[in-house]
Amino acid sequence: MESRQPDESRAGIPGDGGVTGAEAAAPAEPAEGEPAAAPRPVLGIAGLSPLSRIIVALAIAVLAGVVTVHLGAGFLHVAPANTLSKKHDETIDRIVFPEFEQNWRLFAPNPLQTNIHVEVRAQLRMPGGDTEETGWVDLTAMDHENIEGNPAPSHTVQNELRRGWDYWTDTHDEDNRAISDRADLAEDYVKRIVMRRLGPVLNEGRVEKIQLRQTSRRIAPPPWSSEQWDTAPVYRELPWWIVTGEDLMESDREVWEETAQ
Repeated sequence: MESRQPDESRAGIPGDGGVTGAEAAAPAEPAEGEPAAAPRPVLGIAGLSPLSRIIVALAIAVLAGVVTVHLGAGFLHVAPANTLSKKHDETIDRIVFPEFEQNWRLFAPNPLQTNIHVEVRAQLRMPGGDTEETGWVDLTAMDHENIEGNPAPSHTVQNELRRGWDYWTDTHDEDNRAISDRADLAEDYVKRIVMRRLGPVLNEGRVEKIQLRQTSRRIAPPPWSSEQWDTAPVYRELPWWIVTGEDLMESDREVWEETAQ
């Protein structure tokens, strides 16, 4: 039987003047007089100096703390009232309002059972000097018309009037008396929202006063329910408000002032 010698090139055994595979794979030693190869740079945080690592770690810790506080405040804002939220109510409000306000609650809140519409009428100064009153205009219905069929209604159309009215009712009692130091601000805010929709002139008459009212109607119970309640409208009228140039946009103010001459 014929014997076979091992293949030196495959086995990694050096032949005459040859090198092994391990020797071939090893990095070559720089020749005498040649500069050594520069070491590869270390990337990422490991490549930073100790001071830089400390700064990055502190920045991450601060960011994590801010995010944790913000998420915690947001959770307590939408969660049902509890000992913690009551104790830190003012701090939570400072974090959440006004940029991060949430208009919803956790744990299946009770849905609204009343439709609330905001209506307005105006007192006009006609060109001949006489005064006229308009009928009631349903501003909420105008918003609904702009929302229906619109796949992406604006935040202003959906919430401006409603939130403005909530702001006013939160700062006044049932007799329309101020109960907050923000009551005057709420009145100016609502007045300007309304005047942006009415404009400075109606039916050729200059708008001099406006009056708002809230119309509330309880939603009728579903047919399968045995509950029954009155669905007749309930009105809450506000006093007449005098319109000034400050309540109008600049372009409307010019038209409004011209009609006064």
